[in-house]
Amino acid sequence: MSNEATPTKFATFLKDKKVDPRRILTVSHKLESLQPEDRAIRLGKRTARNSEDKKAAPDTRKARSGRPVTERALDAAMTGKSVSGPSKTRIVRAVNVLLEQKKLEKIDLRALF
Repeated sequence: MSNEATPTKFATFLKDKKVDPRRILTVSHKLESLQPEDRAIRLGKRTARNSEDKKAAPDTRKARSGRPVTERALDAAMTGKSVSGPSKTRIVRAVNVLLEQKKLEKIDLRALF
């Protein structure tokens, strides 16, 4: 019995909500790509770590990862293969943006995987 015969929760969710997997890739690329403010956050953390003055508090905001969802990770999620935790989070973030555009409710990680 292969995973192809029984669709995963993720695959059925995408089919029910009429979400195209290719759109997940493009939305994730827009969400996760590094912006100038992310580079500034990373620079601030690096200079604070290397400086002699330990009292200077680094910026508490978190920079984007710079790593969008890949087609390979999306295919693994659709077929039921193992997907890493950060990849699942990025997929859920992208799906939520698409659901928000369709005026639907956001979902959490446990609803998809």
